[in-house]
Amino acid sequence: MTVVRALFLRLDAPFAAWRWLQAGVYRATFPVIPHSAAWGLALNLAGIETRGDVSNVATPIRADAPALDVAVGLERGGDRATLYQQLHGYPVGAEAGKQFKARAYGRKYQIAPARRELLVGQIAIIGIRGACDVVDRIPSGLAGSLDTPRYGLPFAGDNQLLFNAIDVISETTPARWYVPVAAGQRVQESTRLTTNIDRSEASRTQAPLFAPTSPEVCPEAAWVRVGRTAMVHE
Repeated sequence: MTVVRALFLRLDAPFAAWRWLQAGVYRATFPVIPHSAAWGLALNLAGIETRGDVSNVATPIRADAPALDVAVGLERGGDRATLYQQLHGYPVGAEAGKQFKARAYGRKYQIAPARRELLVGQIAIIGIRGACDVVDRIPSGLAGSLDTPRYGLPFAGDNQLLFNAIDVISETTPARWYVPVAAGQRVQESTRLTTNIDRSEASRTQAPLFAPTSPEVCPEAAWVRVGRTAMVHE
């Protein structure tokens, strides 16, 4: 029987942006790292590849990537800020936007401003629970002592937003944990968080409604299964 272990990580991010699939001039962020991103981060630290065929237009998630129970919470929520960015579009067809071309003098002329939300000074806590042969690799990955290469750098939702620190912490560390909202339950604060992502068909992506608790040790209700492959102990 496979031994199941839990590990808790503190994610100290000077800037973070956890975005869902969205369009328009305003790009919002979840208030906390969603379970899907926490799962991907944990497996990345463990040196376990989650990407499928990278030649696809939308890189799929490996069907055999190990499932984990994931909990997400906040030690410090951070401040919500915004910045402006110029988005460059590419004309579709010879006639698209040609009225702007002459005035651009050879520069890109399909430009639209966008406003993007950022979380500033946030400290999140994530719980990872699963087979010990997966979970036990995470501290080694953080220490750089894994015997396998790891893809990329850990980042806080955007590849330009790096963490100050990722530390293993005690399971008794209190936080505001996000737990699922039951049907008919009334809460003062809530948000949807993506749990399982389907990049080939967005309608199959799961994003249940969650509400934060008062600061407490991680409750059992905060654990959510992420990943398609059943854990070995089941």
